[in-house]
Amino acid sequence: MLVTLAVPLAAQWNHPTSGVPRTPDGKPNLSAPAPRTADGKPDFSGTWDVEHNKACPPEGCIDFYAPQEFGNIAWGLKDGIPYQPWARDLAASRSAALRRDDPLSHCLPIGVVELQTIPMYRKIVQVPGLLLILNEYNASYRQIFTDGRVLPTDPQPSWNGYSTAKWQGDTLVVETTGFRDGIWLDTHGDPITDAAKVTERIRRANYGRLEVELTVDDPKAYTKPWTIKLNQILQLDTDLLDYLCLENEKDLSHFVVK
Repeated sequence: MLVTLAVPLAAQWNHPTSGVPRTPDGKPNLSAPAPRTADGKPDFSGTWDVEHNKACPPEGCIDFYAPQEFGNIAWGLKDGIPYQPWARDLAASRSAALRRDDPLSHCLPIGVVELQTIPMYRKIVQVPGLLLILNEYNASYRQIFTDGRVLPTDPQPSWNGYSTAKWQGDTLVVETTGFRDGIWLDTHGDPITDAAKVTERIRRANYGRLEVELTVDDPKAYTKPWTIKLNQILQLDTDLLDYLCLENEKDLSHFVVK
């Protein structure tokens, strides 16, 4: 699967990024201060990728394509996820079935949490009242409203839920509810239910990095809320290309788990 996902990134639409701060020797200065919008807020606009993981055995460092959280959302949690018993059993059965029912395996939408860890580009467009995330995966989108509206009280269940956000200083606090059942948080099969609220605290630490603190509060599936931290890295001189999972797809007919 990771080989397949790597294909779009090998031939991106290349075009110089305008307004990039530079060091005295002319190289991009990704450590420069974050840009700001006309109202003084940090500007998250740009094309972003997940931070790649590295391992450094004696023979040299290896750059893993996906973050560990893509395969196991709880990878960085000291005590793991605080499962409800049924959720632990469900995740174990999904893993044992080799992801036969994973939405990603069937080219379905994957939800806002896994969209933060999947190793594919996403583009943020920030305008007054709205932050729009365009995902290369399945040419999909996500809307985060910053216009003061409240979350719907009884929404039609959705793959991406419904997102509103407010600024707390330079951090954008995004709350999302209204998920449908059946979404996976990772390829291990950890569930999220229609009772969940996902809170993302997004901060542009500098010109080249977004920091995302993501909290899952799902009393149906977990005994208490839990939080992970992720980084997104700015991708210069490139833009999105369509990646339609089902286009020329030939694997599903051979996907048999005994």
